[in-house]
Amino acid sequence: MRKVAVFTGNRAEYGLQFPILKAIDKHPDLDYQLIVSGAHLDLQFGSTLDEIKRDGFQISAEVKLDYNEDNNSSTAQAVGVGVLAMIDALERLKPDILIVYADRFEGFAAVIAATQMNIPTAHIEGGDLTEGGALDDSVRHAMSKLSHLHFTTNEQASNRLLAMGEESWRVKTVGLPSLDMISNEDIADQQSVADALNIDLARPVVLFTQHSVTIEFKDASKQIKPSITALKRLAEEGVQVIVTYPNNDAGGKSIIKEIEALDKQSLQNIQVHRSLGRYLYHSVLGLAKNPDVNIVCVGNSSSGLKETPIFGCPTVNVGTRQNGRLRGNNVIDASYSDTEIYTAIQKALSDEDFRHRCRNTSNPYFIGKAGEAVADVLAKVPLGKEILRKGMTLSGESNDGWYR
Repeated sequence: MRKVAVFTGNRAEYGLQFPILKAIDKHPDLDYQLIVSGAHLDLQFGSTLDEIKRDGFQISAEVKLDYNEDNNSSTAQAVGVGVLAMIDALERLKPDILIVYADRFEGFAAVIAATQMNIPTAHIEGGDLTEGGALDDSVRHAMSKLSHLHFTTNEQASNRLLAMGEESWRVKTVGLPSLDMISNEDIADQQSVADALNIDLARPVVLFTQHSVTIEFKDASKQIKPSITALKRLAEEGVQVIVTYPNNDAGGKSIIKEIEALDKQSLQNIQVHRSLGRYLYHSVLGLAKNPDVNIVCVGNSSSGLKETPIFGCPTVNVGTRQNGRLRGNNVIDASYSDTEIYTAIQKALSDEDFRHRCRNTSNPYFIGKAGEAVADVLAKVPLGKEILRKGMTLSGESNDGWYR
C-alpha cells in the first residue's frame, strides 16, 4: 500500500480535505498519514484537533509552529520553523507522496520540506485566483511550481497552471472536494442545527466570518469594526447573528480582540464561537436549502464564494480579500462601510428576486466525487524519477518581442 501523507494546518483546510481523507482511507491500495499543524494545535482558534479525532481519523504527527506575534515577521518565522519540523515528521513517517492544500503559510512550509527531500507532492486548489491582498496568490503559485501533481477545483485554474508551464499529465481538474459531502447531504437536519445553536428558524440568521487581509494586517481591527456595527444594528432588529473566529493569519489576533469585546457585551441575538467545526458550519449554510429559512453568509471567507452556491445561500462579501475569485450569482459585494454592509445584508435577506437567483445559481467549483478522483490518481501515478523530474512546456521563444 502507498503511504499518503496528508497535511492540514487549519479548520477550513481540513473541511476541504475531509472527502479526500475518507477516499484514501477506503482505497484498497492507499494508507493515509495525517499531519496536523497550525491553528489545529492552538486553543485560541478552537483547538480543532478534537474535531479531527471525533471524525475517527488517526493523527500520525503534530507539527507545532512558533507564532507568537500578530505580524508578517511572525508568519515568516513560522514558515521557517515549519520547514524544520516537517523534515522531522517526514523523516519519521517516510510517505510515498504528500498532499497539501491551497495557499496557506503552514502548507507552504510543508511543500518546501517535502520537495527538497524528493518526496512527490500533490497540490490541491492550485491555479485559483484571489487578488485581494492576502498573499494567497503568491504562496499558492509558489506551491504549485514546487509540486509534482495538481488537483484543481475548476477548468480556469487548470488553464492557469498550464499557462505557467506545467505538463498537462500532472494537472487534473477534480472540483472542490468539500462539495462531495454537501452533495451527499452530509449535513445535520434543520432542527438539529436550531437546537445546537439555540436559534429560531422563523427569524433571519447571519453567519459571519471575517479574516485579515495580510498585506494590510495593521488595518485588520479597523476593517472589522464596520462589520460589527452593522451586525449590532441587525441584532437590535431581531436578526440572529453567529460570529466565528478568523484564521491565524497576521492581523487575526487584532480581529479576535474586537470579537471578544463584542462577546463581552452579551448582546441579545449575537453569539460568538471560536469554531463551529466542519459539520456544523456546513449544516448552518444548509439551512438555505429551505426557502422558508432566511439566512445569509457574511464576511470575507472563501467559503462564501466557493461553498455557498451549492446550498443556494446568499452571500455578502466584505472588502477586497476575495477580489478576482471565481464565484456564482449569489454574491453581493460591500466595502468597509457599516451602512453598505447593513444594506447588502438586508437585500440578501429580503429581496425575493435576488434570493430566487441564489437558489438557482450554479456552483462553478462542483464536478462531483473529487475525493475518489484524487485517491484514484494517487494510487496509479508512477512515483519514480519521472514524477520528480519536472519539465517546462514553454519554450520562451521570442518573435519581434516577448513570446506569450
